[in-house]
Amino acid sequence: MAILHLSDEQIRDWSVEQKDRWWRDNVYRGNMPQLTLRSGLTGMLIGGVLSLTNLYVGMKTGWTLGVGITSVILAFAMFKVMSSIGLAKEFTVLENNCMQSIATAAGYMTSPLIASLAAYMMITGEVVPLVTTMCWMISISILGVLFAFPLKRRFINDEQHPFPEGRAAGVVMDALHTSDAGEGLFKAKILAVCGIVSAGAEFLKQGDLLAKVKMSFLQIPDALEEWFYHLTGWIPRLNDTPLPQLTVSFEPDHVMMAAGGLMGIRTGVSLLIGAIVNYCILAPFIIRHGDILGTVNGAGELAFGFRAITTWGLWGGVAMMTTASIFAFLSKPKMILKAFSGLIGGKSGANEEDCLKDVELPMSVFVIGIPVVGAIVVALAFIYFDVSIWLGMLAVPMVFVFTIIAAHSTALTSITPTGALGKLTQLSYAALTPSITTNIMTASITGEVAGNASNLLMDIKPGYMLGGKPRHQAIGHVLGIFAGALVCVPVFYAVFLRNDPQGLVSQKFPMPAALVWKAVAEILTRGLSELPMTAIYAAAIGGLVGILFEFMKIVSKGRFPVSAVGMGLAFVIPFTTCFAMFLGSFFFWFATKAFNREGSLSNRLFVQNLEPVCAGVIAGGALMGIAIAAQMVLLG
Repeated sequence: MAILHLSDEQIRDWSVEQKDRWWRDNVYRGNMPQLTLRSGLTGMLIGGVLSLTNLYVGMKTGWTLGVGITSVILAFAMFKVMSSIGLAKEFTVLENNCMQSIATAAGYMTSPLIASLAAYMMITGEVVPLVTTMCWMISISILGVLFAFPLKRRFINDEQHPFPEGRAAGVVMDALHTSDAGEGLFKAKILAVCGIVSAGAEFLKQGDLLAKVKMSFLQIPDALEEWFYHLTGWIPRLNDTPLPQLTVSFEPDHVMMAAGGLMGIRTGVSLLIGAIVNYCILAPFIIRHGDILGTVNGAGELAFGFRAITTWGLWGGVAMMTTASIFAFLSKPKMILKAFSGLIGGKSGANEEDCLKDVELPMSVFVIGIPVVGAIVVALAFIYFDVSIWLGMLAVPMVFVFTIIAAHSTALTSITPTGALGKLTQLSYAALTPSITTNIMTASITGEVAGNASNLLMDIKPGYMLGGKPRHQAIGHVLGIFAGALVCVPVFYAVFLRNDPQGLVSQKFPMPAALVWKAVAEILTRGLSELPMTAIYAAAIGGLVGILFEFMKIVSKGRFPVSAVGMGLAFVIPFTTCFAMFLGSFFFWFATKAFNREGSLSNRLFVQNLEPVCAGVIAGGALMGIAIAAQMVLLG
């Protein structure tokens, strides 16, 4: 059925009580099954699995991807099939909504593993105990839930902000559970087929495993240019450095191609430009200059590679991303001021009774919960990360301020400025204390709690559209947090960390988000004195380029073709990954131009169902990649 919504005039003129009454009378679905045992268990299962895909992609790119629509399609298809063979009744639309709340919360809560906590362990060289990590991540994630729901009434009930990704999830659920169920099953088939093919392709890259079963002839080469090197015996060089040592390779990384498809052509082109500038122009020159240091390999030759190059290159890239993020954030003062306007609520109807008091979460939950959970977070920061009590306490009100700002950005654009907010915290604490670990962990509290709260508001939006109970979604978010922690934290420790924080960064898993957090903390607390002059020049130029590109984006009203954040990110991830994401973004951009005949199979696959295709490829390849890495650990 068509999703009901208020007109612009009603949003502008009605009081929040009038809007709530309209929603109760016209949208609310009453006691339709929502948070049931099966929706809870399904959400925790799907969320736990999809949290691993976010962990995998985050370790490669520094970004996490939304899993809401993917989980919705999976759950719908699963119960549709079970219903057809008499094993279960079909999911209600609100059960599916509660399920995606759980799955989405599980996906979002992986962020510290690829950012702040990983940076902390790299800086200290110490492994944070697994139980400590789980307690920390669960605490800051629950604090995000507690900050999100009090703002729900303003941003969703009153101001009716779009939250574009959340709205898309609501539209998909409505379509699946009403007239377009056949299209939903088609999406599910695409997701499943792409996942299976992607998992198979990832397996066929494993030469050692294929050799054991005498199937090496099926192996997909690690790099497409290897046949050329083998045939000609010639390896191209840039400024006397062989291309492989510059990470300039063309690896058929289908998972990163799919990630590029979701990111879009602007980000893909920006990544490619940044990779060419860093690895093909700057790195060879700086190697010749002597500021990128290599190691002697077994043949007695000087070798370089990703870690050596990124040790120098990250300064220009981090500066570019930092100045671009903060400039973009501060360039919209009206949005920041508007975020705080009407903080108490919209226009209120005189003496009107709260008609949603039995539906919304009671305010007492937040009045009691925020101080209690906030105190737990401060205590954990003090006990385990040596953050002084008063500095930890200062971070909690900063979360409130940053959450309001971040939520307003997410509400309008689906972009949550977590990075910029984290860096602003790091700048603030650099003036208060020289402690590099305090700098990292306080930013973890503010940036990641604010980001988590804002993303959860986007997840609450489809529940409002479909007439669900906010109380059920709140409980679902908490269930998802525990599901994500119980699955992704042990896998991270067993498969990737392996008691060696310095071994986290590799060409396969460059950990760009953690490198950025670490670099910002080091430069703010230790100064520039330890850097070579060429790195200082790169940081200064990168910072100016970041500001210039964001300024051009504003002047051109969003039409400037290069993203400073995307270009800067290319300085901290390998060339191969950047090139793969560019190829993916280019393919799906080209598909919109070439496959424009609606109704054709190619249009349905690559244009109308871009997200299920990419999500299936990412999920299948990432899960197979993690399984293979785990197998190597167990046998190695």
